[in-house]
Amino acid sequence: MIVVIWLAPARAQAPAAAATHPSILVSRQLAERAHLAVGDVVTLGSDPQGSRRAEFRIAGIYEPTPDPMRFTASRIEARLHLPDLIDLVADRADPASREAASAINVRLTDAGDAAAFSFDAMARAPGVIVRPASRSRDDDPFAVLDRFHIAISAVTMIGGTAFLLALMVIRAEERRETVGILRLVGISRRTLLASVAVEGVLIAALGAVFGIGIAVASEGLVNRIFQARYDTALVFVRVTPSIALRSIVIAAPLGIIAGIAASWTLLRRDILSIIRR
Repeated sequence: MIVVIWLAPARAQAPAAAATHPSILVSRQLAERAHLAVGDVVTLGSDPQGSRRAEFRIAGIYEPTPDPMRFTASRIEARLHLPDLIDLVADRADPASREAASAINVRLTDAGDAAAFSFDAMARAPGVIVRPASRSRDDDPFAVLDRFHIAISAVTMIGGTAFLLALMVIRAEERRETVGILRLVGISRRTLLASVAVEGVLIAALGAVFGIGIAVASEGLVNRIFQARYDTALVFVRVTPSIALRSIVIAAPLGIIAGIAASWTLLRRDILSIIRR
């Protein structure tokens, strides 16, 4: 539950007097903005007029859990004990407000029963709305971001493959006479294609390793820039071993294809045309 509260400036009190106040935790962002420290006594109110307010002692400062859905929001937050929160927000003119609840979270043993549970609960208690707290794949905003990343990856791989193919074509043309001599001494096309495939794999793998090295080296810099920009501990970029292995596994067959495609037109020619005789 999110409750909007109003914070009054801190004031110094004797340690014995401050110890009698209920304790709260404040977020690091709130402590920095309001210049708060552990042991300060603050006044929290549930309305801007201050008709319902109470004094609390700051027992600690915490770092809010990073939330990708709220990384642009200022985490000006405080955490109270539930009885203290109820005392602060309860309507004194309505005694039943202390026992009222606007939302209840229910965890099912089998998540597949969510639809049946929702239908049964709303049928038994008219006016109650039951809906899943977790997002489905269809309405998850990160699904769109994931598809965008896939599209960018596909474009990058196509561009990288084209560049690798051009590189292999240039190398094949430069070694025209060498290939012709190898053919004259009896080296078969299959052996030459195998050597070209191995060369393509090595070039693609080295390129993948170089790209991974750049990503790892820039990972910390990118995270520090965006964490400072949005004042959050959220990790924006992370290069995991699985991502690195996937990059190498994808690069290897692309290197083989590019190497064979670049050399096939050269190797299928007549020997005399290769050596220009």
